[in-house]
Amino acid sequence: MIPSRDLAARFEAYGDWRRRLSAGIARFHDWLRQQELTDAQIDLRVAQLVERLHQDKLIVAFVAEFSRGKSELINAIFFADFGQRLLPSSAGRTTMCPTELLHDQLRTPSIRLLPIETRLKDPTVAEFKNYADEWVTHPLDLASPTKMHEALSRVSQVKRVPAALARKFGLHLDGGDPHGATHGDDDAVEVPCWRHAIINFPHPLLQQGLVILDTPGLNAIGTEPELTLNLLPNAHAVLFLLAADAGVSKTDLDVWKQHLAGEDSASKAGRIVVLNKIDGLWDELRPTAEVEAEIESQVNVSAAMLGIPPAQVFAVSAQKALVAKVNGDDALLARSRLPALEHALSGKLIPAKREIIGAATQTDARGLASGVRSILDARMAGVAEQLDELTALRGKNLDVVVHMMDRIREEKEVFERGLARYTALRNVFTQQTNDLFDIIGLPALRANAANTRERIEGSLLTKGVREAMNDFFAQIKSDFDEAVKQSVEIHEMMRAMYVRFANDHGLEPFLPPPFSVLKYRKEIERLERAYNTHFNTLWNMVSKAKFALMKRFFETVASRAKHVYDIANRDVESWLKAVMAPLETQVREHHLQLRRRLESIRRIHQASDELEDRITELEQSRDVLVTQLNGLRGQLEAIDEIVETPDALPFAANSEAA
Repeated sequence: MIPSRDLAARFEAYGDWRRRLSAGIARFHDWLRQQELTDAQIDLRVAQLVERLHQDKLIVAFVAEFSRGKSELINAIFFADFGQRLLPSSAGRTTMCPTELLHDQLRTPSIRLLPIETRLKDPTVAEFKNYADEWVTHPLDLASPTKMHEALSRVSQVKRVPAALARKFGLHLDGGDPHGATHGDDDAVEVPCWRHAIINFPHPLLQQGLVILDTPGLNAIGTEPELTLNLLPNAHAVLFLLAADAGVSKTDLDVWKQHLAGEDSASKAGRIVVLNKIDGLWDELRPTAEVEAEIESQVNVSAAMLGIPPAQVFAVSAQKALVAKVNGDDALLARSRLPALEHALSGKLIPAKREIIGAATQTDARGLASGVRSILDARMAGVAEQLDELTALRGKNLDVVVHMMDRIREEKEVFERGLARYTALRNVFTQQTNDLFDIIGLPALRANAANTRERIEGSLLTKGVREAMNDFFAQIKSDFDEAVKQSVEIHEMMRAMYVRFANDHGLEPFLPPPFSVLKYRKEIERLERAYNTHFNTLWNMVSKAKFALMKRFFETVASRAKHVYDIANRDVESWLKAVMAPLETQVREHHLQLRRRLESIRRIHQASDELEDRITELEQSRDVLVTQLNGLRGQLEAIDEIVETPDALPFAANSEAA
């Protein structure tokens, strides 16, 4: 079978697995509804879980200096079935701005282009995505390949502007480095027309959640902070292209070291190096073995220079692979070596993504089940206690019934008096919660960002800007350190309260989970490292544009920090509910059980013939609870089975593979 179809089939299987997992969560939710075990909080958590599965994306970024064949490789891997080049690919620069290929079912097929003039404004590309009026939109005519090609070729458009304006864009720097701007004979320079492009195209792989990021070369990466600080770090795989006839050039090495070579092995594992254009080494006058040896030598040398294993370097000919697929030439496709790269993508990238999503879904489902199980356990304990009490009344006289009724009434009154302590706890909990949100709330970040922005704008020296940024990150770290202290106070208070309620009223022992800020700290530290790296690069550029560029990088950092704070706030809210909800449930259920016990004894006191009827009712309630607990376990096992079942390739793909 043709490996590109294998890649498509595996991605289709991954999409089908996600849909089955979403359906499993929906069935779990329906079962909870049927058993009357849902509430508003459970409904919200299920909706968020299903939405996350629905919105799940697999982002593959293509990075290289210009003329390395990125667009041709994208065409060869993903769009050969289109019968021609979907993305423009020719000599020289074809991708002049970062380009995202995706599918949004809420939009018609189109290409949206963000004008280069938006670089004069503070908002980031991510923020501009929320405002349609900032973009120039052209529809895609899917029935006309010619019109499609014409529309998509707009990503290559350039224009001439005065050098002073290019400097304001951050695209033309003094000192002979054009940085995305090409000199002419006059004072004008050539710059890209667009800052960012989004192609919304209903390709089967894109419909399954694949997002392809096609980037310009080092110059655009270095001057577009959205790429450096957001898009590339969040890509699940990055394909870095080299040219086989040139090997690892100095600019290639700069791109790799500055933007792709992470500090840990995990980040390097997500990097795949593609040694493209091996057809330039093909020579019919040389033995095939000699040509193959030269290609392998290039692979080994490139791997050594980049500091990665040779197994992460794939030598291919994207152009010949595209021709082979369009013409159905299996021999040429094999010689292009593209199948090995596609196998690596389908065999490593998709299973790794699936494992992450599956583990996260299992964790959330078990969290939901844990809350429901605590309710069922509390009800089971109440039923068992009532059964013990009523069974002990068999054959006893009326005085014993009256005594038991008085004892339960006294127990209920003691518990209700203890609720005052619970109410006081709720008040303290609310105050401490407010304090926690004050520490890591968005107002605190906005104040920090506004102060930093003012200091950067008021500084004319590198030292002043560096100090402002160092203080910005230091304040964020301090905020999260304070959040840790506050969360520990809340955790200790709730732990003590759970112990007290368990001892005083026989409630189920529960140890509330702690709250960790490690992942937020790590993301902030990653941002700080990236900023410092590019700060040094930017300030080595002797240019009047450096302040505008520095400010643009800061706005992207601030936007990314806001994203971290948003996630932290949502996680804190979920954690606080996870800490308080079991106690609320236990208190509510215990109070309800006391009332039921008292009512049962009162009814038996009024009519002695009701004792056996009530015991029968309780035994039936116990059987229902046992069934519900078993059903809950079965629902979780069904979700686990979906998560752990290998992706089933579509029948057609299996037939070809055979």
